[in-house]
Amino acid sequence: MSSESQAQASPKGEAARSSVASRGPPLSPPAAKAPELTDELIQGGWSKCWSRRENRPYYFNRFTNQSLWEVPVLGQHDVISDPLGLNAAPAEGADANLGNGQRKRRSSEEQANSLKRAKTHSVPFQAEPSTPISPGAPGAKPWSDDKQGAAPAQAAPAPAPYRPAVVYWDLEVQTNAVIRERLPAEQLPPHPEIELQRAQLVTKLRQHYHELCHQREGIDPPRESFNRWLLERKVTDRGRDPVLPSECRPVISPSMFREVMNDIPIRLSRIKYKEDARKLLFKYAEAAKKMMDSRNASPESRKVVKWNAEDTMSWLRRDHSASKEDYMDRLEHLRQQCGPHVTAVAKDSVEGICSKIYQLSCEYSRRLRHTHLGLLQDPPSAETPTAAAAQEDEAGTTTAAETTAESSPNPSRLVYCYPLRLARSSPPLPRVELHFENDVACLRFRGEMVKVNRGHFSKLELLYRYGCIDDSRFDKFLSRVWCLLKRYQVMFGGTANEGAGLQGALPVAVFEALNRHFGVSFECFASPLNCYFKQFCSAFPDTDCYFGSRGPFLSFRPVSGSFEANPPFCEELMDAMVAHFEDLLEQSSEPLSFVVFVPEWREPVTPALARMEASRFLRHQMSVPAYEHEYRSGSQHLCKREEMYYRAVHGTTVLFLQNAAGWAKWAPTPERLSELAASYRPSRAPQPPASPGPAQPPADAPSEATVREDGARDKTKERP
Repeated sequence: MSSESQAQASPKGEAARSSVASRGPPLSPPAAKAPELTDELIQGGWSKCWSRRENRPYYFNRFTNQSLWEVPVLGQHDVISDPLGLNAAPAEGADANLGNGQRKRRSSEEQANSLKRAKTHSVPFQAEPSTPISPGAPGAKPWSDDKQGAAPAQAAPAPAPYRPAVVYWDLEVQTNAVIRERLPAEQLPPHPEIELQRAQLVTKLRQHYHELCHQREGIDPPRESFNRWLLERKVTDRGRDPVLPSECRPVISPSMFREVMNDIPIRLSRIKYKEDARKLLFKYAEAAKKMMDSRNASPESRKVVKWNAEDTMSWLRRDHSASKEDYMDRLEHLRQQCGPHVTAVAKDSVEGICSKIYQLSCEYSRRLRHTHLGLLQDPPSAETPTAAAAQEDEAGTTTAAETTAESSPNPSRLVYCYPLRLARSSPPLPRVELHFENDVACLRFRGEMVKVNRGHFSKLELLYRYGCIDDSRFDKFLSRVWCLLKRYQVMFGGTANEGAGLQGALPVAVFEALNRHFGVSFECFASPLNCYFKQFCSAFPDTDCYFGSRGPFLSFRPVSGSFEANPPFCEELMDAMVAHFEDLLEQSSEPLSFVVFVPEWREPVTPALARMEASRFLRHQMSVPAYEHEYRSGSQHLCKREEMYYRAVHGTTVLFLQNAAGWAKWAPTPERLSELAASYRPSRAPQPPASPGPAQPPADAPSEATVREDGARDKTKERP
């Protein structure tokens, strides 16, 4: 912290900072404590390292990337006295943009001065390195094939780090989120062998779902309904597998049942031309009549459907001058008359599909856990796999309890938000091969290859450096990256653009405006691949925690801070999200704010949107029209630069949920709202969409109440 900032700090702020320092920072100590450093310095992020080039020790802070030759002095640096600037007083005038105690982003001139000072004092590392640097070999890549023990006779110059041409993130923004100290998570550490088996089982489960829909209902599965089923099940799932549901109530998924039923007797789609509307009406009438004749329907239901279908066909033969709107109105009338009878006759069959998929998922989950526990045994046991897995499970519980007892977290102590930690240590991981094809990094394990562009690969390196504490030499980095990429590939399917809408993100300009005007520094629903900040919640704590994830949002309980929430467009997940928001805002008297982005679905309105609009914590609401704003593609880690953004096919509602203290600190004033709305405007001509939906609105598009695209509401942005 500079002398000017110290001079401006009030005595009250100094007392608050001393109080925070006495409570201690998050439960994230380094692997080995240097004897020259006090506990306060170690907890503040400092560690002692050895420079082979200079042949002497130096001190490195993993929170600020500072490197010093001398022993740090307690209180001299803001990260120690106040690690994230929560209690720092904002400066006046030009420094007012600091906001929330955060350091202002340095200008290019300040960065140049900082680099000059670093060179003057011979700091061993760059002030802001772009790629992780192994302590044993400064400047070397963490996956280098050189022998770690062999030191070169003369230090070679460090290779120039890879710098992406365009950066879609800002990992320098510090968090203002405060939480209560929490226990390590009980998830098993990821392993490439297990992730490969999980990928095979999830693919097999998708195939079963496809076959059941064809055999029982004669339809293709609704597009991405399996992906939404996984998201919806995880809202209530109490099972141990991170992907496969295994302990859910109710057994019948409301999401899967609703989407399959919407496609019976035929799938409805958006209609652009009159002839298409005529054909769709005829197909629906014919399919409804055929379905009632082939199923065990009551005589009354069969009579109603048959009469309406024949009346519709007679009208189609009679009237050839009807408009597209006439056909669509007739289709809506036919659905209202026949829909309840079709639903009743198909209910048992569709429930059977949902139940069968869930039972298979439970079986696959148990099989994976037994294999995973057996793989973690050291040395392997000669017992049967089931008995060995049960024994190891009990041992794992004991280990977690011992770890908890040793760490002794204080659930009443307030700490700055830190990445989730796993209770069980990670075993040695097998080797993963890496090579680059132009601007794409290719990682291969047992013949299975996953890809990520070099810019996002560099981002994963930085996130790993910030978030991982058990792998300082990056020995497990490639294996964990492979598991991460494979997990998201499997979660959202392997076909082109599948799942891209479920992982989309806000444009960079919107994030910048949120941070600048509303103090937002945390994403409630993101992943290491699409996050803008280094502080985020994500769906998979086991693979994502090494890259900075704070775990699933529904189990994340912040006390204060400013957050952005752009959830996957799964209605059950959004409803649970709103309930969680209100619970957090009700219980906290500290400044707490959530800026929520959800689709503007009005026909009918979703329960989540209706609940937020009626909430007593709603401070403001604004709407962004469809096709007048855009989102970053969910496949941004793979797609081309020109495909990075796509126009939203739904309007977006932005809601500000804040308690009294949050409203006083981050009030949605007209000036701030104007800046946010301006940041949402597309700054260029529309590009081909990377997710479902046309780049321009179709001519005479029907209302969503009449026809829903592909039998379900499509999410056009973001993932958990």
